[in-house]
Amino acid sequence: MSLTAVIFFVSIVGLTLAITWWASKRTSSASDFYTAGGGLTGWQNGLAIAGDYLSAASFLGIAGSIALFGFDGFFFSLGYLVAYLVVLYIVAEPLRNLGRFTLADMITARFDKAKVRGTAALSTITIVLFYMIAQLVGAGALIQLLLGIEYWMAVLLVGVMMTVYVLFGGMTATSWVQIIKAVLLMLGTVIISFLVLAKFDFSIANMFTHMSTATEHGENYLNPGLRYTDGIDTISMLIALVLGTAGLPHILMRFFTVKDAKTARSSVIWATWIVGGFYVLTIFLGFGAAAFVGKETIVAANPAGNMAAPLLARALGGEILFSFVCAVAFATILAVVAGLVLSGASALSHDIYGQIIKKGKITEKEAVKAARIGSIIISIISILLALGAQSLNVAFLVSLAFCIAASSNLPVIIYTIYWKRFNTTGAVSAMLTGLISALVLVAVSPNVWGPEGKAIFVGEPLIMLTNPAIISVPLGFLGGFIGTLLSKETDAAKYREVEVKAQTGISVQDVSH
Repeated sequence: MSLTAVIFFVSIVGLTLAITWWASKRTSSASDFYTAGGGLTGWQNGLAIAGDYLSAASFLGIAGSIALFGFDGFFFSLGYLVAYLVVLYIVAEPLRNLGRFTLADMITARFDKAKVRGTAALSTITIVLFYMIAQLVGAGALIQLLLGIEYWMAVLLVGVMMTVYVLFGGMTATSWVQIIKAVLLMLGTVIISFLVLAKFDFSIANMFTHMSTATEHGENYLNPGLRYTDGIDTISMLIALVLGTAGLPHILMRFFTVKDAKTARSSVIWATWIVGGFYVLTIFLGFGAAAFVGKETIVAANPAGNMAAPLLARALGGEILFSFVCAVAFATILAVVAGLVLSGASALSHDIYGQIIKKGKITEKEAVKAARIGSIIISIISILLALGAQSLNVAFLVSLAFCIAASSNLPVIIYTIYWKRFNTTGAVSAMLTGLISALVLVAVSPNVWGPEGKAIFVGEPLIMLTNPAIISVPLGFLGGFIGTLLSKETDAAKYREVEVKAQTGISVQDVSH
């Protein structure tokens, strides 16, 4: 265990706890807890969105993927970045205008039925749990490797930390942890990229020329096809990445932390520039790791390549940069899981308890108490699942979360905003069809069935798609379309009201009065 690493880790933990203590003084109402009182500015929320979005899978996973597979590893960077255009042009503004705390609030602005809210909450909790397991398993493996402590202790450490952030500081603490983490992550990435570029005399052309002969793959390293040989599967994965972001609960929740739709749009623009800059720099992280660390060393540290960026930091900057990058990776995981806990807790406490069970008849004090209890429940379930998943290859869970979000949440969001004929039956059908089809298709995919050591169960998969988004996303839209046509329910007046409010933020009822 490195003393430098311990110092950085303790500093990160101390800073985030100080933020939580500061935020706890400003968290008294349900609005404070769920949305930081809507008081974040565009740039603050943009940084927080970037901090929420740039998970360990982005920082550790993509760098490792590029290092091992060259161009094919960069598919993830392209998918994650383009996804923000969908968020910016289709979702951000209407969501902020129609919603209050959660995705279900936005849908029930048009369909105020318990079954719609309950289905939306179920989808949210499912996505959160899949995403959370992957993050916690990754966190456990990282901290176990760096600090030499047992896996279960590492998972508990992260679990307790994330619960403390949310329990006491709510969205204010979570947002500022994400903001600081985004700044630190960009700083670390820029420093490493600068050092890599310096090795090539600050010439990108020299770097690409060198990389064409630096690995065992030769020129093929710079061309597609090393990792993804099935074109349909690659397209399916990209569909999940590009469309899934617009349905991720912890990302959507961030649009309620600003005062109006204009600020929400501004925050997405900020986030797009920050996220875009980061994903461009992953080229330097991946190429640098391949050139100066080497495949054998990367795979020896972690077979999936997740330690490529930290190992590159050690190779170019010594123990201090290595320790800093590892501490940033730890902060990355803490920030993302805190956001996930908050979105899961909001579905559990606000949607299911507050609006369905209590039918909205809940005091401010009860709402905050329910939110904190919901946070504890989500945290405990996530920790227990992560402890049981130590030996499993859970890398596919993040892409599955994106697949469910694209298949279940995105169709109902688009239909709610833009389709006049859409109704309650269609909303429930869209969400359930997308959710169930994604889960079933993954259950019979190569992620679950395959050779020993490569999948959860030994056997032959029924489909060969590792990510079934190319099937489940159209099914989600189709489910909503058929469900709508099978029901005679229609409310043109309500749609006109929602349409005006979604695009302008102005309530028709307010104007008429």
